[in-house]
Formats: sequence, C-alpha cells, structure tokens
Amino acid sequence: MPKSLRDLLAVIPTADIVSSAGDLTTPIGAPVVESSREVEPGGLFVARAGQTTDGHRYIPAAIEAGAAAIVGEADIPSLPIPYIRVRSAQQVVGKLAAAYHELPSRKLAVIGVTGTDGKTTTCHLLHSILQRAAGIRPGYISTLSADFGAETAPTGLHVTTPGAPRIQAYLAKMVEARLTHCILEMTSHGLAQGRLNGVDIDLAVLTNVQHEHLDYHGNWQAYRDAKAIMFRMLADSWRKPGLPKTSIINADDRSADYFAAIPTSRVSRYGLENAADYRASDIQRQTAATSFRTCERTIQLRLPGDFNISNALAAIAAARALGVGWDAIGQGIGAVELIPGRMEQLAAGQDFIAMVDFAHTPNALRSALTACRTMLADGGRIIAVFGSAGLRDVQKRRLMAETSAELADLSILTAEDPRTESLEDILEMMAQGCRAHGGSEGETFWRIPDRGLAIYQACRLARTGDLVIVCGKGHEQSMCFGTTEFPWDDREALRSALAGAPLATLPTADKRSYAAH
Repeated sequence: MPKSLRDLLAVIPTADIVSSAGDLTTPIGAPVVESSREVEPGGLFVARAGQTTDGHRYIPAAIEAGAAAIVGEADIPSLPIPYIRVRSAQQVVGKLAAAYHELPSRKLAVIGVTGTDGKTTTCHLLHSILQRAAGIRPGYISTLSADFGAETAPTGLHVTTPGAPRIQAYLAKMVEARLTHCILEMTSHGLAQGRLNGVDIDLAVLTNVQHEHLDYHGNWQAYRDAKAIMFRMLADSWRKPGLPKTSIINADDRSADYFAAIPTSRVSRYGLENAADYRASDIQRQTAATSFRTCERTIQLRLPGDFNISNALAAIAAARALGVGWDAIGQGIGAVELIPGRMEQLAAGQDFIAMVDFAHTPNALRSALTACRTMLADGGRIIAVFGSAGLRDVQKRRLMAETSAELADLSILTAEDPRTESLEDILEMMAQGCRAHGGSEGETFWRIPDRGLAIYQACRLARTGDLVIVCGKGHEQSMCFGTTEFPWDDREALRSALAGAPLATLPTADKRSYAAH
C-alpha cells in the first residue's frame, strides 16, 4: 500500500521536525535514500552533511531524478516539491526508511550483537544454531554478508553496519522471504551515526569493549557509551508477544555491570572467569578445536582459542533466551568449522601452520596469538604479520606492536590501509612499540612496507613446526592507499607466498625488491 509523506513523518518525534513546506499527502512510491544517485521517481531523498560532502548540494540532482520530497537540515526558502527540515537528518533517515518498508523489524525477532571483537563469529555461531531450531528461519546482517535464507549479498569493503536505508531494505527482504529471526551485527559507528535507528530489537548481545575506534569516539568512555545505545534501543523497542527484552552480557568484560544496569526485562551473563549463567568449565583444548561444559552439557567447538569459547557462550545464552533447545545448540555450534578470515588455516603442503585472522585490535591480536601458542608443537615459533590502519586510532599502532613483541617470536610490520597517512611514519610508531618490549630490528622484528612481500618473507622465515599468522584484514577484499581501494585478499597473498612467490599487486610493490627475494 503506497505511503504518504505524512505517514513516513509520523514515526519521527515532533520535536525533531523544525519545519515543513509543501503537500504532506504527497505519495512516496519509491525507497528512502541518502544518495542522489540512488533516487528513484517518487522516492524520498534525505540530505545530510557527511564527513566528505554535504548532501544538500545534491538536492537539485535528486529533484531532477524524480524525488517526490526532500528531508534535510538546512534552511531552504522554497523548493518545487515538499521539504521537511529536521534537527538531524542522520538520526531520522533510518526511521523514515523503516516506515517506508512498513517497520520490518517488528515482524522479525531481532538479535543485536555488538562488541570490539567477536561480533561476526558470535553472529555466525548463533545463525548455525537457529538454522537447526524447530520453527525458526534465521537471516543475518554481518561483516561478511547479509543472508536472506535462499540468497546472500555482500555488505561492503570496510563497513560492518550498512547505511540505514539498506538495513531496512534487508530487513524487509527477510520478511518477504518469510524468515522469522534476524541476527544483526551492530558497530559503534553504526550505533552512534544512527544507522540502526528504526530497528526494534529483542535481544542485545555484548561480546566485549576493548581499545578501538578512539580516533572517532574521542575516548574509551565515549566508545563504551556508543555500544550502550544498543541496550537503550532494546529497552525502548516495540515489545513483541512472547519475546521478553533480554541483555546478554560478557561477565568477564570490565563493563559488564555498566551494561547490566541499563533497564531491560532480563539480563543473562556468560563467561569463562567470573560468575555467570552460562560459564565454561572442564575446557579441553586441542590444536584446531575445543570442548567445554556449561549448564551440565558438553559442547564441541571446532574453532580454536578461548576467545571462541566466549563467543560460543554468547551464542548459547542468546539461543536459550529465544527458547532454543540444547540439541539444536550442540549441533549448531559443532557444525561451524570455519568463519572466513577468522583463524582460517591454509595448507599447500608446507611443514608449518599458515593462517589468516581478522585481528586488528590489541585485544584481538593478544587473543589470536595466545590461541596460536596452544597450537604449536614443542620448539615451534609464532611469526606474526600485521599493520595498523591510517586515519584511525593512533594509540593502537604502538599497542599492537607491543602485543606482538610480547607474545610472538618474530614480528613483521607492514601496510594495512595506510590511506592518506605516511606508511613510513606508521611503521616507525609500530617499531617503537616493538623496541619498547625488547624487540631488536632485524632479529625479532622487521619493517616490510609491501604486504605481499611481508607475507612472503614470513613464510621464508618459517621452519618446520612454526606458525605464520597474517592479521588485520581477514575476509576483506581491498586495501586503501590514498583514497583508492586496491583489490587485496590476505588469503590469496598467503597462498601465493606458500607457492613461492610474493603477491605483487599493491602500490608498495617494488619489482626490483621482489626480484632480489
């Protein structure tokens, strides 16, 4: 049924609307969009000031493309179509898109998952569980992709949470496909920028809050507060029959009490160390798998590392809150052998372990390297390859290097999305971190700007029984130099290195240097 502009505006608090001009009965027959290039005839264009450009500049292009109405923040005297001025276009666009799609999240059980590390793994473990639960047809929106049951769609190169209009379109597609549940990965950026506005959630799952994104949020407390938006959304969301609002919180995280204090119907805790409703015990660690007991049940987990036990416990707690039985839980967790780019091993006949992991925070790197140590035979060494992104949290560069100097035997510092910053300066900051922890350049750590050559050199250094881990990019399919995204896949680069040749496709590749190696 076609919606009028008034119908869409009804979901926005009156206080958020500054003024309106034009006919509010104007029908909106095409989606709400933020880009003038995506405007369809009869659609609604939301103009807002972004980090690199101002959407108000593109109002004429949106009108020319057939927009039926405009929502923006600027004081615009007159337009040939209705114009609604709001206090924050960024904060209302998700609600408008939700209204256009007839509030799809209210027709699904929505599980929000946030945290610094472990979000994607938790989402995929929970999805595997729900696939085996009677009466449930789950979808998800994660870093890797969006799943609609019968098909999937990529979610972007470096964006975990898609833009608000796309999220609502994905949710609507799930409803159309007759799915019953959606697992939605929620980043601090997505929460702070309102990309999740208009989503009614039923469960809120927290993995952890560690050092990350302080370049954007300013300080750790503000970063934590951004995560807390999800729990406030949970408290304010429309209540669905038979689904009590439940917070699922990591009891081992230092912010557990902070999040638990946000009022919801129920709070459930999980963890390895502290008292929890779902606590792991009798942990049996193997090279590529783990078993543990919780609530008097034994769980077989085919993913290595204690951090994955924590992720599994989060998925278990969420599943139990949804009423899922233990048989489906055990089968679902046991069925997950691999999550792309997460502790993903590659074999090409080499006599050492080679793997790729998405670890791009100090805590994630610490967890990955700790897990690697349990996978080594006596005398085996860990050789870590990683970088630190440009135009992002500067403190993290030194912390990442300090972590590797402490836990790895050999470290190779290299490029990881330097963007418009000096790669040489980034590597120098990382080198300082290595030296501060007793590292010796040329003996325990090296700087190799080209990532392809760095991965190749790590494989050349590896001896029988060693472990080479390439961290930071995981599943991602590009690397940013300047303002250009160049095709890149760490797994492809590692396969090339194992085959005896560095992958020389990035701007840093010096063919003469490659020839020398």
